[in-house]
Amino acid sequence: MEGDRDEGGGEGSSGPGRLALYDVGKAVGRGGYSVVYKGFRKADRRTVAIKKVEIFDMAPKKRERCLQEVQLLQTLHHPNIISMLDSFIEDNMLVIVFEWALGGDLKRLVRRQMEQRTLLDESVIWGHFIQVTGALRFMHSKRIMHRDIKPANVLVTATGLKLGDLGLGRHFSTHTQEAFSKVGTPYYVSPEVVQGAGYDWKSDVWSLGCLLYELAALRSPFEMEGANLMAVFKKISLADFEPLQPTRHSRPLVDLVARMLQIDPAARPDIAEVDEEARRVLTKQPSGV
Repeated sequence: MEGDRDEGGGEGSSGPGRLALYDVGKAVGRGGYSVVYKGFRKADRRTVAIKKVEIFDMAPKKRERCLQEVQLLQTLHHPNIISMLDSFIEDNMLVIVFEWALGGDLKRLVRRQMEQRTLLDESVIWGHFIQVTGALRFMHSKRIMHRDIKPANVLVTATGLKLGDLGLGRHFSTHTQEAFSKVGTPYYVSPEVVQGAGYDWKSDVWSLGCLLYELAALRSPFEMEGANLMAVFKKISLADFEPLQPTRHSRPLVDLVARMLQIDPAARPDIAEVDEEARRVLTKQPSGV
């Protein structure tokens, strides 16, 4: 829930035995330097996700990104952004406690639909999508880019979808208009990131367009079996993807994806326009679908 975090749990706070406040269960996910566990907060038996990061084994740049995620989560309180409940350093590890995502992530949902060979109903697509657009619109209003939007970073919780993994997030000062770091996940990065050019908020809109396409088609627009990275990047640079078919999807869905996946960032809508269009379309969806 919005603002649901413990007092005094900010980045840099430490103290012996802080982890003893939690029961740490089985590992549910692993990264290069981190392991995520399912756990419980002893005070109220709330289910939580406990991320242990071997922060002192990281290269300085990676360590900076990890601490940046904590700092960003301290400033972002929104119903559709994952809540950080606690953070501290113990036993030379950074420990971050998040709300528990009971339903996994959107990637799992898409995979399940693929296995069933069933497309999602459009009312479901738009209902999922507006939760992500709302979160990203809030981030952009705070001058923060996400820079790694993809289904695996949208978590399914008991209260709805939540945008997570802000490790690549970037705060722009009022004087900064572009970023240049080549970051993100290959299938979802924008042409301007691929080309090494400066990029701005519209790069997030491109990634969000890839996510919307995937909700509709159950695959990434730039997915290639057996392809190497250069081949994927070439397709992205040319916006070479199979358009959604109006015979299978509504015209508003087809058109919004096409607008979001324009090579020229200036031709893409901003996140406010995307959010408003998605909400407008959702209100026109048949009830009970």
